[in-house]
Formats: sequence, structure tokens, C-alpha cells
Amino acid sequence: MRIGAAQVSRSLIFCLVRPDTMTKYRTFFIATALLVTRAIGAAASDQLTPVINDQIQVTEAVRSMFAALAAEDIAKLRAVIAPDFYAFEAGGRITGDALVGLIKKAHAAGKVYVWTVNEPEVHIDGSMAWVTYINRGSITDVAETKIVIWL
Repeated sequence: MRIGAAQVSRSLIFCLVRPDTMTKYRTFFIATALLVTRAIGAAASDQLTPVINDQIQVTEAVRSMFAALAAEDIAKLRAVIAPDFYAFEAGGRITGDALVGLIKKAHAAGKVYVWTVNEPEVHIDGSMAWVTYINRGSITDVAETKIVIWL
């Protein structure tokens, strides 16, 4: 169970002083409670910053993967994905290199894919991260551009 900063500071005050002392030194205790609450809040905020930075890095990794695929850049893709990366595409499980191969074939046939990462929800557990997002993009071929939205 998580305890908020305000709950902690109220608990500290009421545990440390008697009710009659509270009225006598009310301003002092309120000021102390505010300082304790701010200190706890600042510490919690400092702890969130690395998490937010990690979430941004995970999202940017997906965007980098899409950029590498769009450029048919195997080296850039390998720099972003894990060695055992695989995706389910074209009806089966394929590696990163095979995915670039599919993109090359699609480009040769005149298709252009645009992928975007929208509304990412990043989850991090130790050294593993996963992200869900809405992909608002398009598929263009010689005849038309289709706007597509998928997960």
C-alpha cells in the first residue's frame, strides 16, 4: 500500500505531539508539515524522472525501428532491436533482417509505408520493456494512399 506525502506528514505530526500542544504550536506544526510534505513530494518527483526518461527511450526505440525499416537500413535496425528480435508479419514469425527484406520488396513494387507511434503505454520491468501504441499511418502504392490505423 502506498502512503501519500500528506498522510505521512499528518501521521508524523499527530504521533509526535499531544492535542493540547497542537493548539499552542499550531503554526509551527503546520509549517513543519508543509516542509515535510514538500520534501517527500520532491523525492517522489525525483524518482519519477528516471521512469519517464526510460519510457521516452522505449518509445523512441520503436520510432527508430520504423525509421530504419522505412530507410531499408539493416545496420540501424540491428542497433535498435535485440539479437533475438522477431515480429509477426506477412502471416508468420520473421526476424529483423527478414522484415527489412519484406520492406525492400514492397518498396520495389511501389509501396511506401508510414508508421507512427501515438498514445504509447510503456511498461518496464527490470531489463524488459514493452509498449502498446496506436499506429496512425498510411500505405501508398501506385494507385492510391490508404490511411490506416492499427495497434
